[in-house]
Amino acid sequence: MTDQTQSPAAAATPGPGHINKPLFAITGGFIAVFCLIALLDLELLSSIVDASFAFSARYFGLYWQVLLLATFLIGLVLIVLPGGRAIMGGLARPEFSVFQWGAMIMCTLLAGGGVFWAAGEPMAHFLSSPPLFGAEAGTAEAVAPALAQSFMHWGFLAWAILGALSTVMLMHYHYDKGLPLAPRTLLYPLFGDRAIRGPIGLVADASCIIAVVAGTVGPIGFLGLQVSYGLNALFGIADGFFTQATVIAGLVTLYTLSAISGLTRGIQLLSKINVILAGALLLFMLVFGPTVFIFQSYFAGFADYIGNFFGMALHRGEAGLFGEPGWLGWWTVFFWGWFMGYGPLMAMFIARISRGRSIRSIVIMLSLVAPVITTFWFTIIGGSGIAFELAETGSVSTAFEGFNLPAALLAITQQLPMGFIVSLLFLVLTTIFVATTGDSMTYVISVAMSDEDRSSMPVRVFWGIGMGLMAIILISLGAGGVGKLQSFIVVTAVPVSLVLLPSLWDALRITVAKGRERG
Repeated sequence: MTDQTQSPAAAATPGPGHINKPLFAITGGFIAVFCLIALLDLELLSSIVDASFAFSARYFGLYWQVLLLATFLIGLVLIVLPGGRAIMGGLARPEFSVFQWGAMIMCTLLAGGGVFWAAGEPMAHFLSSPPLFGAEAGTAEAVAPALAQSFMHWGFLAWAILGALSTVMLMHYHYDKGLPLAPRTLLYPLFGDRAIRGPIGLVADASCIIAVVAGTVGPIGFLGLQVSYGLNALFGIADGFFTQATVIAGLVTLYTLSAISGLTRGIQLLSKINVILAGALLLFMLVFGPTVFIFQSYFAGFADYIGNFFGMALHRGEAGLFGEPGWLGWWTVFFWGWFMGYGPLMAMFIARISRGRSIRSIVIMLSLVAPVITTFWFTIIGGSGIAFELAETGSVSTAFEGFNLPAALLAITQQLPMGFIVSLLFLVLTTIFVATTGDSMTYVISVAMSDEDRSSMPVRVFWGIGMGLMAIILISLGAGGVGKLQSFIVVTAVPVSLVLLPSLWDALRITVAKGRERG
């Protein structure tokens, strides 16, 4: 909290160190019930999740597409407004350097799939061209559309929804007005004190925490499957539940210790290591891989991305307004649901590490810089795979058959010089990537439950270990357990998308007001 006069709503919130017990009970209980049903009757869970997924994708898909597009466009407006120069967070100078700040931001989204999806998604679209483009699959003409569609899913819109507008709101209401650094504060413009102290706020916080837990447990469980597969391919270690659980246990230990140590130590250190290792590996691939093809395909893919930007963002195909989503549901709508689920808590994390920075710099980093870096990242990894596949049909697609993401990555890296070492380092990189998401999300979940911006250690430990146990329970059920969680991520995005809605106008209002104050 700041030393400024607090609002009545803030004065009524619990003091430092308080744990919101109802919120803790609702979120922890919900996750426990999910795992219990999965253990007792996976078919029942499957039917519930599948029906909920179909409903969410059909009736909220178009709303999500418009929400993400509007969030990005309004963020661009904030950049050019006079109020965009306003410094947020009550600090005259930033707490972290640009490199430290950018590293923590970049590692959080990319961790969700920045390595395996970067290898697999461009290849998937290359082998089966997206409906909007309809290029002949597996040919040179399919390269640019494949990359463009990947850029749409991991580019400007994906990054903007993670906090371009909601971070501005949270920093204003928390650091300037003294309201809690929690998802419920995003509803303050609509409901006032009722959002802070009443059941509305409790539901908002619980929904956002459940969504981010689901969105984080998925990558944790998937990492266990991926690394186990990689260890089997590289070292012949048995690819079974014991190996998968051991990998997850090691990951949980790493990110829980990092979360305990806080922002200025473990979280920042892991992010820094991650960025350096990622940069070194990508530079190696750029130099020793198909360099000319990477640059040519990047510019061609980015041109297609910009040229078809609004068409891809609002593409409905045969789904119409509320029809069967089909391809859209398993690609764009799935990604939008996943990223929106992270939105409010990611905004909390960015608000915490962005003190002393201007509205303009926050929006530029999230909505422009991070997406451009991500698209080039996807081109180096995924573009290399496409180049190898064009040169020798089946060199990557055979391993990728059945949408085997880790096999696609290893098929790409093992065709490079020192392929064994590069493949091993990519497994290490992926592990650290997921650890950076685990520690940052563990931190902000605990903050949301502690009603202060520095959460208590026991709560961090509980959620760090709890998410790992949930992942182990789900992978013990086979691929079906993790698969149902992936679909469940989209379902949890429905209430979260409603929590994000006020940011469309309130972030703009705050920025205009800041401009008047400066004037």
